[in-house]
Amino acid sequence: MGGTWDTTSLPVRPGLYINFVEAAAAQIKGGARGTVAMPLFQYEGAGAGQFFTVEKESEAAQWFGDAFVEPIRFSLLGGAKEVLVYTVPVPSGGGDPAAADYAAIRDVFSTRHFNVFVFPGEVPASEQKATLKWCADSRDDEGKHFLTVFGGKAEDDLDPAKGNQRSVDLADDYAVNLISGVNIEGTVYSSASYAPYVAGLIAGTGINKSITYAPVYAGDVAKRLRNTEIHAALQKGSLVLVHDGEKVKVEQGLVTSRKKVRAMRARQAISTDITKAAADAYIGKLDNNADGQAALISAVKAYLERLELNNVLTDIAVTLDPDRQSEGDTVYLLIAFTEIDSMERIFLTIKV
Repeated sequence: MGGTWDTTSLPVRPGLYINFVEAAAAQIKGGARGTVAMPLFQYEGAGAGQFFTVEKESEAAQWFGDAFVEPIRFSLLGGAKEVLVYTVPVPSGGGDPAAADYAAIRDVFSTRHFNVFVFPGEVPASEQKATLKWCADSRDDEGKHFLTVFGGKAEDDLDPAKGNQRSVDLADDYAVNLISGVNIEGTVYSSASYAPYVAGLIAGTGINKSITYAPVYAGDVAKRLRNTEIHAALQKGSLVLVHDGEKVKVEQGLVTSRKKVRAMRARQAISTDITKAAADAYIGKLDNNADGQAALISAVKAYLERLELNNVLTDIAVTLDPDRQSEGDTVYLLIAFTEIDSMERIFLTIKV
């Protein structure tokens, strides 16, 4: 158990609670672990209403049939280690999934561990907002950290203003909004249909790497944007794909709050890994005295030092929080470090 906390309402369940304090001079940077979560709608085959972990496209074809393979294939092509699939049964009476079905989907995924959530295609705007709230509530109330990738309709992809408005509506540190559709071998895929690829790219990128300028699997974008349109999209926190004359690539790895994907993945990794380590080896096992506190500090510092060795962060400091008393069954730690970011803007001054 974990989550955020504040000094006026401390949690009562045993657990390690991490409060991230963002300094103006540095953002936290880091990595993910490779699992994309995805529901498959209108599933009538054997295994409806069940979870499957897919590591190969051939497994998806064997288990679900060709009609359900494409979004899973996109996630694996993007770089996901695995795709956690939930086969959503056809609703009683048929038709599209109702609002109650989406709520049930969120509930079942709440019991599973993954790094990035994505729908396999278009969903109503109301359900995008409900999913965003679920993502935020999972982070703030449950201590469960994951990114969610959104997209839109093919006709909306032709008007970047519509995609940018979706980014504004879905603004959050853990949300990514793709506004670019793509063309692959003559077939146009909407940004919603291509979002599983971006989810796989995010999940599969190393903890010391950025997805900025990452090439993607596509022949072209559905609409090539002008420089002013790209600039406007980035200002709104949109994820934009561009054709640079040779290939299609991510313009900049942003979440809808305009922070970096890399930074949010670090927050997830640190929150998840330290909490898990504490639950496995420290909570209920250490005395809350000088020796026990020193052991906990050493463990957290060792984890951060491993990230430092991988060029994720530097300038690590882990101490007891001097502003709060660690006593009884409660320990307050103060953690600080400096990010190592990727070069994303290079300015040249040439004298001749």
